[in-house]
Amino acid sequence: MEMAQLGLFLLLGLLTGVMAGFFGIGGGMVIVPTLLLAGYSYDGAVGISVVQMACSSVVGSWSNFKKGLLDWKVGIYVGLGGLIGASFSGLILSVVPHKVLLGIFIAITIYSFWRFLFIKPSSQVSFKTLEPNSKDKGILIGIGVLTGIFAISLGIGGGVLMVSMLSYYFGLSPKQSVPLGLFFVVFSSFSGVLSLMQQDFLGPANLQGGVIVGIGSILGVMGGVRLMPLVSNAWHRRCLLGVYALSILVSIYKLF
Repeated sequence: MEMAQLGLFLLLGLLTGVMAGFFGIGGGMVIVPTLLLAGYSYDGAVGISVVQMACSSVVGSWSNFKKGLLDWKVGIYVGLGGLIGASFSGLILSVVPHKVLLGIFIAITIYSFWRFLFIKPSSQVSFKTLEPNSKDKGILIGIGVLTGIFAISLGIGGGVLMVSMLSYYFGLSPKQSVPLGLFFVVFSSFSGVLSLMQQDFLGPANLQGGVIVGIGSILGVMGGVRLMPLVSNAWHRRCLLGVYALSILVSIYKLF
């Protein structure tokens, strides 16, 4: 790997790591469109993105747990659902055309953007203790399964969709949903890596690229976790909407 490419991958990882810690997303919303613009194949972009997610989500979730920001008793249910759903990602990549997947990527991002845009901040609280009953546990697992099925296939990890759904269904603020979304990515990304390797979508070159991007993201995610509590809920929400909008524009450009 050339030094210029190495530097680019580390810088990309640093940026996506900060976003993972700050927004609870896997980083694929940035990595996949960026690598597609750089000339990588869709399979390669997704593979590199998923490996990076595994690195940043573990470090970010551990940092959130130490800071008391992660409610793992809730996160474990969406995580288990993601573990199941993401195991189908390699199969989906093998049978669904790339243009269709990119179109789904755009649709999911627009959907998440729309949900966040019209969620009333007054309907959310800065911190809400959630004690899930049997019905809630089923909903959390179901959300994890459905998100995991499509998220890893699209290379987005699922945290971005998870955050909006947790905010909508359980009234959690985005800042409280972020650690749960990132914890979900731990399960979905590791399951996705195994599925992609089984279907031969993650070769040595992309695995190496993903590890390098992941190293950069480890440094970035710790900064993102520290930065999130310093920002108001209103500004955090505005920044997240900006990320959605930018990803939609770049993805639409690449689709056509």
